[in-house]
Amino acid sequence: MPFRFVHTADIHLDSPLRSLSLRNPDLAALIGDATRQALVAIVDLCLHEQVDALIIAGDLYDGDQTSMKTARFLAGQMERLHQAGIAVYKIRGNHDALSKITAELILPPSLKVFNGRGETVEINRDGLDIVLHGLSFTKPHAPESLLPKYKRPAPDTVNIGIMHTSLAGAPGHDLYAPCSVADLHDWGFDYWALGHIHTRSHHAGERTVIMPGMPQGRDINEAGEKTVTLVTVNDDKSITVEERPTSIAQFERIPVDLSSATNWREAIEQIEQAVAVIRDQTRADHLVGRLMLSGQTELSWTLRRDRDLLLTEMEQRLEGMNKTWIEKIELSTSAPSPNAPVTGTADPVAELGALMKTDIINQDAVREDIRNLVTELRDDLPAEARGFSGKTEQEFETLIDRLLADGSEDILARLRLAGAGAD
Repeated sequence: MPFRFVHTADIHLDSPLRSLSLRNPDLAALIGDATRQALVAIVDLCLHEQVDALIIAGDLYDGDQTSMKTARFLAGQMERLHQAGIAVYKIRGNHDALSKITAELILPPSLKVFNGRGETVEINRDGLDIVLHGLSFTKPHAPESLLPKYKRPAPDTVNIGIMHTSLAGAPGHDLYAPCSVADLHDWGFDYWALGHIHTRSHHAGERTVIMPGMPQGRDINEAGEKTVTLVTVNDDKSITVEERPTSIAQFERIPVDLSSATNWREAIEQIEQAVAVIRDQTRADHLVGRLMLSGQTELSWTLRRDRDLLLTEMEQRLEGMNKTWIEKIELSTSAPSPNAPVTGTADPVAELGALMKTDIINQDAVREDIRNLVTELRDDLPAEARGFSGKTEQEFETLIDRLLADGSEDILARLRLAGAGAD
């Protein structure tokens, strides 16, 4: 009889809002509750598919959690699985190691949390022998590979390993229990249930090595559809893998080139069409889009001045589009390049714009002033809200570049509009 389980990781239950742009209270409430609803969706999937087990490969929690409301919610979901005869096998990841609610939870006996020394659980399904190998970590840092702590595969059985690891490293993720994919394949386990990296990946090779990614994104930097893995260990010991969506709200960047827009109505219609295309491609209940407006257009000045009006009008337009939200508008539009000036008729605003782009914003003193302002703002914010400044020095400098460029365009837009008003 086949053995079936759902493999997930990095739920980050009740993770605090990470985006400063969620000014809409209804949207903030949606995103604030999304990790809970993703867990409910995972439990619903387990019940619907009548699986034998749920495997959680670390970071069920989101760090230093103290809320008993979170604890009660989690206990309730685990009880649903227990009542259905579905076992839960969990390891602690780096965020779980910080959690304070773990010791306060009263969880059903069907939930197994592996210890920090490496344990095995043996399962027999009508002649199909399976061994689960798991290892938790009690500290938020694991600079060395945990692989040597795992037992070697048991003979004549299907061996499933559960590990929280950064593998060889991934952008945006701290180094945690690093190891190579080749080493995992060579270890001999039939299936590796991994966690830690928030993007899904299937590492092809002799064995099945799956990083499921997180089941629910929390901000625009965790965009795209999020899923879990439904795994079937067949009677002949072969393994079948299926991907199942779990996102309640899916973040997406929506690019719109407004080069051909000649008036406000055309711009709105082009944006609405672009959003509709992404909405049709999104399987999640909610689409949370960030508009990325670009192109050379005479509307650039107006779009920058009336960004708030644009957001309001788009929100009104999208009320008829199923559960679609605009999280933020990013503008990289610019005015069309002016023709070569005729003597005596040069445009002073255009000349200032050229000077700003080629000289002023490249001055070290200007850049240093902006860098200091951003640093001061970042340092005044709580740790979970500092992600906007990037995780590396290069990402921070890219932010400074964008602020200088956008600021220059905004200044020119205001000067252009002020000049038009004077006429």
